[in-house]
Amino acid sequence: MSSPPAPSSLYAQRRARLAAQLGQGGIAIIPTAPERPRNRDNDFAFRHDSYFYYLTGFTEPGAALVLAHDGQSTLFCQPKDPEREIWDGYRLGPAAAPAALGVDAAHPITEFDARLPRLLENSRCVWYPFGTHSGLAARLEGWLAAVRARLRYGALCPTLQGDLCTLLDEMRLFKDGHEQDLMRRASRISAQAHIRAMQRSARMLRSGQALREYHLEAELLHALRDAGVQSTAYTCIVAAGANACVLHYRADAAPVRNGDLVLIDAGGELDGYASDITRTFPANGRFTGPQRALYDLVLASQEAAVAAIRAGARFDDPHDASVAVLAQGLLDLGLLDGNRVGRRDDVIASRAYFQFYMHRTSHWLGMDVHDCGSYLEPGEIGQVSQRRDPLTGQTISHRPSRVLRPGMVLTVEPGIYVRPAAGVPEQFHHLGIRIEDDAIVTASGCELITRDVPVQAGAIEALMRD
Repeated sequence: MSSPPAPSSLYAQRRARLAAQLGQGGIAIIPTAPERPRNRDNDFAFRHDSYFYYLTGFTEPGAALVLAHDGQSTLFCQPKDPEREIWDGYRLGPAAAPAALGVDAAHPITEFDARLPRLLENSRCVWYPFGTHSGLAARLEGWLAAVRARLRYGALCPTLQGDLCTLLDEMRLFKDGHEQDLMRRASRISAQAHIRAMQRSARMLRSGQALREYHLEAELLHALRDAGVQSTAYTCIVAAGANACVLHYRADAAPVRNGDLVLIDAGGELDGYASDITRTFPANGRFTGPQRALYDLVLASQEAAVAAIRAGARFDDPHDASVAVLAQGLLDLGLLDGNRVGRRDDVIASRAYFQFYMHRTSHWLGMDVHDCGSYLEPGEIGQVSQRRDPLTGQTISHRPSRVLRPGMVLTVEPGIYVRPAAGVPEQFHHLGIRIEDDAIVTASGCELITRDVPVQAGAIEALMRD
């Protein structure tokens, strides 16, 4: 079942915070997402725009919010239509919207173009999300042209435009208590889905049944929907064997064989908020020696990254901690030849580890799986520090990353992906391992909200034995 709905006062508070940042004479336009056709007579499942939902809690298509600097909020939504509601479902309608959503006024979306010029009239700056809604900028030009046509009657036309994302991204970066609780619940549900997939893998292989990637994806999807999650937060990655070395591989029909490692990257979206979990496990429930050695290295790198997350640290700190462990481990396991690439610090400076680890350790998480928010500290964006590359002697420029603060949520997901290559020990060929958890930053460290699914190799084997 879905979580209890957030009170309309929560969204009203967010709108008030945003309105206070628009400046005197500022006005904001926030549409929801459009419906998109899947084929000639069917649409993709509708998913609201995250910015719009953050300010309204409204999930119907065909809607937009207009917010003025004084806090006056006007919603445009689909009008009541009994005939269409027979086919498409219930509509809230403009008459019921103010009481249900806490907005000041509501009108049919069919009147949007006609009413916008008057709402924009005598404003100083128009704020809207740049580059997120196709055609919105062109429509704005049309509304402004209508305002300019009234200049001789004393109307004032806005002369400034601002990117609303710069304001909303900063607000959304910090998750309030309601958001954190939703993400915890989404994570618990997603963790149970991973557990079910692990157990089915071991069960089918033990019984001699043919197992394919889509069988495990089906287990994930069933578990998520059965627990009330509305959808996956992103397309499930279920990658067996060498497929795990393809970072954005999608679950397909490849066989899952006895002795394979399986990498599953999957999470549910609950009431608009994402979970993002990756686990790598032996399909039959038992790690081989090389698999276990590589797995333990990735886990150690993740533990180092987790230890680096705390209020006051920098966003880059978990990545740097993870890379330090991985670089040394790659040397120790013989995946990198120290005679050729040098010691750990040399591996880091030259990025020799990039052959096996080519992505970052973290990203923001929230309403979007790769959530909004700057990765640079706002007050330091213009600053650049420099250091000397110990191998090349060249000067490297470095921009300071974001300072972590309580309420931020980020993933922690190091990995190693071994493709056959000269000098790479054969026992590690085609092994792809990633371990990903979601962390809420706290004053003293972080809260891992996805550990209901085991992460230690021994615990994974025990789970799959039972």
